[in-house]
Amino acid sequence: MIKLDDRDLKILSVLQQDGRIPKNQLAVQVHLSPTACWERLKRLEKLGIIEGYGARLSLAKLGSSTTIFMQVELVSHRAEDFERFEKAVMEMDEVFECWAVGGGIDYFLKLVCKGVDAYQRKVDEMLEADIGLKRYYTYVVTKPVKDISIVPLSILDE
Repeated sequence: MIKLDDRDLKILSVLQQDGRIPKNQLAVQVHLSPTACWERLKRLEKLGIIEGYGARLSLAKLGSSTTIFMQVELVSHRAEDFERFEKAVMEMDEVFECWAVGGGIDYFLKLVCKGVDAYQRKVDEMLEADIGLKRYYTYVVTKPVKDISIVPLSILDE
C-alpha cells in the first residue's frame, strides 16, 4: 500500500474538485512551494494514484438519455469465458462502467442509452453476439439520488 501524508491527500482533494487549477494556485491551497507541490504531483501521477484528468459532463444537458444498471450472469465460468465477455464489454460505447463481482451474479454494468428501446436493442446484440450471457436483470434509473465521482479521502483513514 502506498503511504500518503496530509499534503498528498490535500492535493488529491483539490484536484478532484478542480483538475484545471493552475499549479501555483494548487501550491498555495496545500501550503507548499510551487516546486515541492509539482514534485508531489508528479510522484502521485507516477505512482498511478492520479490516473488522468477530465471533465464531468451533464448528460441531461446533452440530450435525452436513460441510465440503466444491469446484473449479468454468464453461462460458464472458465477464465476464457470471463475474458470473452470483458473484451466484448470494452467495445460497447453504451457501457460506462463494468464490475466483476462475487456472489450469485458475475457482473454489474452501468449503461447509458438514448432510451429503453435503445437499451433493449443493445441487449439483443449482446445475446446474438454469443459472449456468454446466460441471464440478466435490468434496473432503469428513475432519478439520480447521489452521483459523484469524487472519492471522499476521509474514508481512507479508517
